[in-house]
Amino acid sequence: MRLCHKLNKEGASHGLAGRRQARPVRKASVTSSASVSGVEAERIDGRSVRRSLNQTGRYTRQPRDDPVSQEKMEEHGVGYSSTGLVAQMRENNNMWQQGQVTVKLAKAYGYCWGVERAVRMAYEARQAFPDKKLHITNEIIHNPEVNQRLRELDINIIEEKENQSKDYSEIGGGDVVIFPAFGATVQELKEFRDKGVQMVDTTCPWVAKVWNAVDTHTKKNCTSIIHGKYSHEETIATASFATQYVIVKDLKEAQYVCDYILHGGNKQEFLTKFSKAVSNSFDPDTMLDRVGLANQTTMLKGETEQMGKMLEATIMKKYGPEKLNEHFVLMDTICDATQERQDAMYELTADQKAVDLILVVGGFNSSNTSHLQEISEHKGIPSFWVDSASRISVENNSILHKTAHGELLETKDWLKEGPLMVGVTSGASTPDKAVEEVLERVFKIKDPSFTGIEPRKCAPVQVPTH
Repeated sequence: MRLCHKLNKEGASHGLAGRRQARPVRKASVTSSASVSGVEAERIDGRSVRRSLNQTGRYTRQPRDDPVSQEKMEEHGVGYSSTGLVAQMRENNNMWQQGQVTVKLAKAYGYCWGVERAVRMAYEARQAFPDKKLHITNEIIHNPEVNQRLRELDINIIEEKENQSKDYSEIGGGDVVIFPAFGATVQELKEFRDKGVQMVDTTCPWVAKVWNAVDTHTKKNCTSIIHGKYSHEETIATASFATQYVIVKDLKEAQYVCDYILHGGNKQEFLTKFSKAVSNSFDPDTMLDRVGLANQTTMLKGETEQMGKMLEATIMKKYGPEKLNEHFVLMDTICDATQERQDAMYELTADQKAVDLILVVGGFNSSNTSHLQEISEHKGIPSFWVDSASRISVENNSILHKTAHGELLETKDWLKEGPLMVGVTSGASTPDKAVEEVLERVFKIKDPSFTGIEPRKCAPVQVPTH
């Protein structure tokens, strides 16, 4: 598989990273709530719906690079840092010395391109439609501080409540609806197209690329094997573009599917195992003879690649190499933002004696951030995962932090006396400002006279334009 190109500056890459959602797949509905799952009783042509959006004259899917919005993002600390500590570290080989504290920033960290792009488009939408009601069909990204900033801009975020469908009935025909970075289901796209609202689509282009792959599977009468988490918004949206699908979360489940393709098995056991992760009326005995692979963009690229090889080998073994293309479709849909951050973390922790502790910054509901924390824990390095600087008490030298497995702990006297080497990284939905605020509290604990980092204009992060 060909890997997507990387960006020119360390710490920024394309893609979208997210979290595991602890909730069931949304049930199909044709009411005004528009709460949907991957398949409805009536098949909707996803590609046709997406193409029709452009014809409405009410649809935007590209950033406008509005300078006023960019300035506001900088003011609110929800974009890439251009003057603060992180920006200055980028120009100093990702290192910083502040009194007795030396900080080493991971080579790849923080916002991926798809996340920053989505936030930027939401800010631009508020600027472009100052007098209209704005709604987002979910959190724009999985970062509480960023979403709170959007609420402060009077943008309504419609979140799904436990065991309840989303209610879109409050959205009127003259309103603006923003689709989040994870995308929206094909049923939601159709409903808002027909409702007459202005649509701002911040879906990460790499997510949309996966949708194209699933669309191709449908046209070739293939079942989509989707590497992802069945309850994650992105996977829910991707599955909605498929006619037939199975969602597998890891290599173990992928191997189970491969074994079933080769040897058959207990159909009821299969359907029970994937009860929340298959399309309606799925029949593994008849729907696994032609398959294609797609993925949730936040899954590990190495696992997706390995699944592709497993499925390819399975199909060749069953049907022969000469019929591989008749029974298997493989397209390049890999985004490596998550993997890059993990690779950088492995490098940061390679020498257990090189750092005294690790700081991981990111939302407590972020699965990609939890994996970063897990790496340092496995290396036996003291590691503290916080979602914001508010978790650190300067007065008490204490920190409220989370482990990779979800335990919330308070550690007192966590910063020891004397020189410290601190490694730091952040999840893919974490703006640079969050890292800067955490480090400033570290500096303040070690030196009560610390008053902050003097801003300095730095070179901007180079990102793709489309």
